[in-house]
Amino acid sequence: MDRGTVGSAQSGRLLVEVREEGTSAVITPAGELDHHTADLLREPVEDCLDRGFARLVVDCSRLEFCDSTGLNVLLGARLRAEEAGGGVHLAGMLPVVARVFEITGAEAVFTVHDTLEAALAGSGAGGSGADGAGVDGAGAAKSGDGASGPGGPAADRGE
Repeated sequence: MDRGTVGSAQSGRLLVEVREEGTSAVITPAGELDHHTADLLREPVEDCLDRGFARLVVDCSRLEFCDSTGLNVLLGARLRAEEAGGGVHLAGMLPVVARVFEITGAEAVFTVHDTLEAALAGSGAGGSGADGAGVDGAGAAKSGDGASGPGGPAADRGE
């Protein structure tokens, strides 16, 4: 299913891998996404968008920390992807990262999936937010589905 690694970037605290999966670019940051490492995510995200991938799936299952700078990278990517008729889908968030999205309200502007597989399938199953543009090819809802609660996305219950 993996169509090959397109690229990767690394520092001591963050590794970012990128691969193509059908019409989506799958971006997997591993480690800590913060002020010092944000460019390691920003550059491959922008490269994917420049190469014509309007649908980005960010596999957050190995992301251990995300601060406001990292969040801003993802929000900027979302705006660019939506302008191109796509979107940014977040998958497999660990509870500590999901909490940042919940506290800031950012979960409401992304489609959040429990697993990478669900994100690639375009399924909103178990997701806590819907991107307001309704850009998901599977017809994502235009408003929140009410699934977000005190625990945020149920990202930790998957396989």
